Amino acid sequence: MRAWLLVTEQLSARQDGPAEENGWGDRAGDTALTIPLPELDPLVTTGIRAHTTVLYPFLPVTRVRPGSADPGGADATLRTLFASHAPFMLRFAAFHEEPGVLFLAPEPPGPLAALTGAVRAHWPEAVPYRGIFGPEGLDPHVTVAHGEQFDAVRARLAPALPVTCRVTGVRLIVHDGHVWRDRVTYPLGTPGRVS
Repeated sequence: MRAWLLVTEQLSARQDGPAEENGWGDRAGDTALTIPLPELDPLVTTGIRAHTTVLYPFLPVTRVRPGSADPGGADATLRTLFASHAPFMLRFAAFHEEPGVLFLAPEPPGPLAALTGAVRAHWPEAVPYRGIFGPEGLDPHVTVAHGEQFDAVRARLAPALPVTCRVTGVRLIVHDGHVWRDRVTYPLGTPGRVS
């Protein structure tokens, strides 16, 4: 519960000031590995697209070098790593709440945890959420709302549940100093292909 209280405080801090001062410490060149979940976009009230996080933050973009021809580089390793995992389905059936945060938990969480575990096995220095929530970070989730009247949000959105999503790739996003931008998507179960 303490972790969610802290995230609420940090989300409040994110609304003001430059990226370096927003509570998360995001800087130009930071990267994250996320899974877009467009089927859930209509349910998310946070102002960003629905997603679940595989690993935030990941490595600086200068270490990942998306599109690099280096066969031993991070980009090639990510391509191979994610290609070794088959696409999978996630189901989101109920809202969950912690102080200040309304979220959906994926069913089953195992495939997401496996992706995070595989990335962390290669790059143990990439600590989830900068260690704010301990060495393992948070359980897989999709944030729906924060700091709102959750009863009203839940009542308005509950009829749309359950939602099933097919996960076919992991997206690398890069912070440009102001916002996060999509950089590359690594397909699951497709050796040698990047979109």
